[in-house]
Amino acid sequence: MAFAKISQTAYYVPEQIVTNDDLSKIMDTSDEWISSRTGIKERRISRNQETSELATEVAKQLLAKSGSQPEELDFIIVATISPDSMMPTTAARVQANIGATNAFAYDLTAACSGFIFSLSTAEKLIKSGAYQKGIVIGAEVLSKTLDWSDRRTAVLFGDGAGGVLLETSEKEHFLAESLNTDGSRSDSLRSGKSGLNSPYSESSEDAPFMTMDGRAIFDFAIRDVASSIKELLETSGISGDDLDYTLLHQANIRILDKMAKKIGIERDKFLANMMSYGNTSAASVPILLAESVENGIIRLDGSQTVLLSGFGGGLTWGSLIVKI
Repeated sequence: MAFAKISQTAYYVPEQIVTNDDLSKIMDTSDEWISSRTGIKERRISRNQETSELATEVAKQLLAKSGSQPEELDFIIVATISPDSMMPTTAARVQANIGATNAFAYDLTAACSGFIFSLSTAEKLIKSGAYQKGIVIGAEVLSKTLDWSDRRTAVLFGDGAGGVLLETSEKEHFLAESLNTDGSRSDSLRSGKSGLNSPYSESSEDAPFMTMDGRAIFDFAIRDVASSIKELLETSGISGDDLDYTLLHQANIRILDKMAKKIGIERDKFLANMMSYGNTSAASVPILLAESVENGIIRLDGSQTVLLSGFGGGLTWGSLIVKI
């Protein structure tokens, strides 16, 4: 039987750094207000690069690090809620940009859970035996989805991309998973609504910008996501002590603090970088993973067990326990 493993990681963020003090010059906010509530100190904002360009940089890094040729790729999956366009997909643009002529490519939209959902899907593709090598990327230019006069959302998000190269393995690396959706609470976090505009329809309004019920999303993470992770650990027979690190979606430092207590995992095992990048939605987990590999915290030698978890709009939430 074929198994999948994460063999390489990479990330790419725009050069432009926007600090909390920078934001205080264009809206009624302050570094103290933002950092005390979220832990975020700065974020990267794209000046002229689209989502596919950020994702392409990640794909190029993954190929270079692995010594792989683009023609070797069987698939490219890009998780995003801020694509260049609905058609062609961001993944199709990446495929063309790197010359991956043998790869099929598509986008997956599951907001902040997008990378987890995509990684789960990619693992099944390789496990089927039909495919041997593929790339999964989470990429966002969320700055174009924000109402920059709304400090409730504009201070939270940033732009960036991260991804992994998946290859076949003789050993099982993906140990357990839990994927979930509750569409009945979808109004808690919304973005990109297009109104009806045909000659035959009643008029309706576009609602392009991000809107969020911060309290509802915070409670959702602490209650539903924490409960889901606890259940996953129990059903898999893997304890918190067995985990080397936990990489959760980077939305709010206080969520990590409370999640550690609710799940019963040491807080030191929860890695964090939202201080530097803010909430990058589908890109947050792969950026954190790739940065942790770059810093030597995660070794990519198959010796560590990590929990990857994303949660957000949809509402969606998902977790993977991976030997990495």
